[in-house]
Amino acid sequence: MPDTLLSILMPVYNEEKLLRECVRRVLAAPLPPGVRREIVIVEDASKDGTPDIVRALQEEHADTIRAFFQEKNQGKGAAIRRAIREMKGDIAIVQDADLEYNPDEYGVVIAPILDGRADAVFGSRFAHRPERPVLNYHHTLGNLFLTHVSNFFTGLHLTDMETCYKAIRAPLLRSLPLTAKRFAIEPEITARLADRRVRIYEVPVSYRGRSYAEGKKIGWKDGISAIWTILKYWWFDDSHV
Repeated sequence: MPDTLLSILMPVYNEEKLLRECVRRVLAAPLPPGVRREIVIVEDASKDGTPDIVRALQEEHADTIRAFFQEKNQGKGAAIRRAIREMKGDIAIVQDADLEYNPDEYGVVIAPILDGRADAVFGSRFAHRPERPVLNYHHTLGNLFLTHVSNFFTGLHLTDMETCYKAIRAPLLRSLPLTAKRFAIEPEITARLADRRVRIYEVPVSYRGRSYAEGKKIGWKDGISAIWTILKYWWFDDSHV
């Protein structure tokens, strides 16, 4: 795929402490030959200084960053859906602004799409790799549980359904009728891809999870919502609408 545009979709809410550093790393991340980048930031009505930082970043990097502002807070899923509508790229990947995932690994994640083997690639925090950080046990257990539930109903054999790093061919992603407003966007995307029977690959990625004290936002209610989402799209398949 020569001259490929990678759309990096960045939902942002109350990330004034980390946003600038995250964007710096995204801009500096190495990409495969022939791949360009755009950063599509959706600012989800933050209550701290995040909106001002987003405006400044857009002005400083007008050739790469396009920013959009939600009038009221709607959740990560709604922000991603807005970014999908606004993106111009050939491949899309989501990048949270919390530095839990490493932008230097974009090339690894999108490689199976670039060489024509895959339509979507999941960057797994739990796939085998030479070393790994020790993560919070309860967060890990929750992620693995939701992955197993998702696998049971979708028939996929994933190791990390909840991963942020999902790279997807942009035309395919645009065609998915996504509706989730919060963190249920992860199982919804997975279920809809499974319904389409597209080619999905997994690659190992590094991960540095943060604590709630450091600003982690997902909670147990989002786990319940994820289970409901998995069951809903198993029972009612409208992915081709």
